[in-house]
Amino acid sequence: MATRQTRTTFDVKSANLPLISFILKSANLETLASELTSQYGSQPDYFDNDLAVIDLSELAAENPPIDFAVLLKLLKSLRIQPFSVRGGSGEQMQAALAAGLLHAPDITPMAPRTEHAMQEIIKEVPVSVGTLVIDKPLRSGQQIYARGADLIVTSLVSFGAEIIADGNVHVYAPLRGRVIAGAQGNTDARIYATCFEPELLSIAGIYQTTEKALPKDIFGKPTMVQLQGESLVMTPIQISHR
Repeated sequence: MATRQTRTTFDVKSANLPLISFILKSANLETLASELTSQYGSQPDYFDNDLAVIDLSELAAENPPIDFAVLLKLLKSLRIQPFSVRGGSGEQMQAALAAGLLHAPDITPMAPRTEHAMQEIIKEVPVSVGTLVIDKPLRSGQQIYARGADLIVTSLVSFGAEIIADGNVHVYAPLRGRVIAGAQGNTDARIYATCFEPELLSIAGIYQTTEKALPKDIFGKPTMVQLQGESLVMTPIQISHR
């Protein structure tokens, strides 16, 4: 009978890594550089060497040539680390592969379902929503990801810390770092905080920084954030004390 040898030099485990999709809408890289500088030039720490997939789906039909060497240099200057590409034409994908990018699988959008169809699915498939609870303070540089679940944090989220959930995010303490809800595209996800002071917030890929001062009825107070269209709407929460 064969005996399995115990590994002493390596292990293989799954890894939860932050990943963004950079959707390229123009092959004019000079204009792109100008817009990126205008948007993020005053925020050198907006990205933190985030891994990125370059999405070319909006350019594939026109098939413009893309200088990937210039594009990669530009993104890396903003601390974005592209490693793969998807959605491009054959010529674009060949150029991307030649530049050292990997081919990421394309994502086919699901057709909208009618309300009746959704109700039938709900009847047939039991839905289980998990919750991850964190009760320790999160320091700068720390990241928590509640994959497929809601996230509840009961201690301070410091500047530079990042909390992510595929569902809702609840913070019952000062929220000062980055907060991302609906990380896998759930547009119904919401963010709740009893002391709202984030440096960045996002729901379903719609980002907003708080570089400008938040309104007085929001800053440092109980707040709910939800997505309406492509805008993040922040609403004060009235908490009654009895």
